Amino acid sequence: MQIETLKLFTDLAESESFTKAAQLNEVTQSAVSQQIHALERHFNSTLIERSRKKFRLTREGQLLYEYSKQILDSYHTMQNKVQEIKNVISGTIHVSTIYSIGLHELPPYIKKYLSTHPTVKVQVEYRRVNEVYEDVIGNVVDVGLVAYPKADPRLEIVPLRKDNLVLICHPDHPFAKSRTIKAAALSGQKFIAFEPDIPTRRAIDKKLKEKHLDVSVVMEFDNIETVKRAVEINAGITLVPHNTVLQELQKGTLVEVTIEDLGVQRTLAAIYKKKKTIPPALREFINLLKSNLTPENGVPVQHDGAPAAEPRSFTMKGRVAA
Repeated sequence: MQIETLKLFTDLAESESFTKAAQLNEVTQSAVSQQIHALERHFNSTLIERSRKKFRLTREGQLLYEYSKQILDSYHTMQNKVQEIKNVISGTIHVSTIYSIGLHELPPYIKKYLSTHPTVKVQVEYRRVNEVYEDVIGNVVDVGLVAYPKADPRLEIVPLRKDNLVLICHPDHPFAKSRTIKAAALSGQKFIAFEPDIPTRRAIDKKLKEKHLDVSVVMEFDNIETVKRAVEINAGITLVPHNTVLQELQKGTLVEVTIEDLGVQRTLAAIYKKKKTIPPALREFINLLKSNLTPENGVPVQHDGAPAAEPRSFTMKGRVAA
C-alpha cells in the first residue's frame, strides 16, 4: 500500500466528494474509485456507505481515516524535516480565496513566490467566503484567504494587512465633478451592494448605520466584478476595495470620490487549520503574504492597471465570488 493511496482516501473522507479528491490528487474520478475499491479489498471491509443522498464512512472507514491521518502527519513531518536539512522547498500549495483577493491582491505575490521557489506549484480556487472556511476546516486546501476574518476554535488566523474601501461612481454622476463629498451626501443615493451575507456588505452597512446614512440599495450581487459593471452603466454608486478598481480608474470608466468623514477598511487574513503540519513551502508562502510588497521588492508596476500575468505553475479554478 502506498502513501498516495492513504492521502487519496483521507482527501475523499474530508471533502466527501470523489470529484474534489480527484482534483486534489490530479487523477481521474475513475482512479479514485479504483483506489477505494482496492483498499476495501485489502482490508476486506466496506469503507464508504455509498448513497446518492449522503456520503458517510463506515466504522471501518472511520478507523482507517483516523490512522491514515496519523500516518500522513508523521510522513509529512519527516518529509519537512528532510527538506529543511537539504534546504529544499517543493510541493503543491492549495489555496482557497474570495475573488477580490484572488484576482486583485494575490497574483503579484504568487509571481514573486514562484520566482524564488520554481519547484512549487500553487493551485488557487475562487470561492464564496463561507466555502473558503469549509475548504480549510475540511482540509480540502492548505490555506484560505478572506476579508474580515471570523474567529473559529478550529482555525489559526494570520492577519495580513488592511485595505481601504473607496467610493466609485460613473463619470457622469454628480459626485464625479467634485471628487470630494461629505458622508451626508450619500443619503438617498442609489447604491449597488454586495449580497447581505458577504462580510464587506456587513461592514459597509455597519458604517452607514453609525453615520445615520440611509442609502437606497437598488441591486445586490455576490461578486465584485458585477458590482463594478453595474456602476459602469450608472445604475448607482458603491464602496469597493481600492485595489479592485485600478484598471477601471485608469481607463476612465469609473471615478473615485473621496468621502471626507467616512473611513471604511477591511482586514485581509490567511487562515489555516489548527494543529496542521506546516510544510516549508506553505510557511514561506504565508510569510510572503504578510509582507508589504512594492515595485522595489517584487511587484511589477502595472501601467495598464491589469493584474500580473499568470505564472506557469499558478493554476486557477472555481467560480466568481466576492
